[in-house]
Amino acid sequence: MDVNTLWIRIQQGDDQALKELFDLFYKPLCSYVVQFTGRMSEAEDIVQSVFIKLWTKREELLISTSVKAYLYRSAYNSYMDKFRKSKRKEDFLESLKYEALFYQLEEEDAVLQKKIEKVKFLVDSLPERCKEILLLSKHEGYKHREIAEKLGVSIKTVETQLRIAFRKIREGFGGGVSLFFLSIFKIKNIQIDKPKLN
Repeated sequence: MDVNTLWIRIQQGDDQALKELFDLFYKPLCSYVVQFTGRMSEAEDIVQSVFIKLWTKREELLISTSVKAYLYRSAYNSYMDKFRKSKRKEDFLESLKYEALFYQLEEEDAVLQKKIEKVKFLVDSLPERCKEILLLSKHEGYKHREIAEKLGVSIKTVETQLRIAFRKIREGFGGGVSLFFLSIFKIKNIQIDKPKLN
């Protein structure tokens, strides 16, 4: 049957004519739209929506071109509408993720700074000799033997004092501090009042 005749019958509420038009163009339209979507399921959804719109708005639609041209143009426009909405959603989600990451980084940096300040306070609170040995080891990068020679003490004394320092710092954090926070003094060039070396 002629497509224009089918359209006239559809405008008059003939759902059988709609079925005939659907059977005639559904597969070709899906093949056309899948070139844009890349997924047949999305193409089918779009094409079905075109026919639904055609039926629901049949009394007010003015098709100036051929029915075939209208269907293809409607399918393309429906795809573009869906694409734009999806793109806006993706852009919005990306923006949210960026902001969330930004605030998370700011928060993490603030937490890190608090931990560094606490380590600084705990190191400053150590006995002078203990603090001296810790700073030579973690701030200046001296080896145990070098510290022992510099201070005129045994290597065993150096090791004992370092154990005491680490234990007091761990206790200050409730046992939850890594030696990373000791080495970070050197990385961030954090200034701690150093005891005068003999």
